[in-house]
Amino acid sequence: MSTTRALAVTRRPVAGYNEATMTDALLVRAALDGDSTAFATLVQRHGRVCLRYATRMLGNREDAEDATQEAFVRAYGALGRFDGSVAFRTWLMTILINRCRTALSRRRRDDERVDASADVATIALASERQTDDMALRDAIGQALGRLEAVQREAFLLKHVEQLSYEEMSAMTGVGVSALKMRVQRACERLQVLLRETDDA
Repeated sequence: MSTTRALAVTRRPVAGYNEATMTDALLVRAALDGDSTAFATLVQRHGRVCLRYATRMLGNREDAEDATQEAFVRAYGALGRFDGSVAFRTWLMTILINRCRTALSRRRRDDERVDASADVATIALASERQTDDMALRDAIGQALGRLEAVQREAFLLKHVEQLSYEEMSAMTGVGVSALKMRVQRACERLQVLLRETDDA
């Protein structure tokens, strides 16, 4: 089920604006005024990035879609609390990160192991190797899936989403120095795991 279908509400369009040129903050205001297409525009703008992050974090497309949809549903329900002190994307990603953390916690309780999908294999990892070779793509995906969740989260936010440490801190609630350490350890661990694959 698509996120926009799940978020369908009664449409009361706000006249006289072009959704494509509106800022996120103005779209939030329009959504609060009752225009459901304003929020649908926010979903279109940010949905792909959210789904990409969730897929790489959770390693499972279905779980990622669920987490992304739940994040947008929660964001819609909490729009009145969005005060513009941070960018909408930062606010939304904070919700998504928490949804992914919850999903991973649930997996641990169910004794399931994260198995990152091959989709993540296109990431340029710390080894700085990029290739179309399927075996390497699989190895990178598996290595990413073997990282501790907090390291994988920090690595993806920094090296895939290209966020600053300050943005990451605002989204995760973790201090900048701790995030830098997590990213460093993630890169070191990925290099070790990929070397192990080469030696196998």
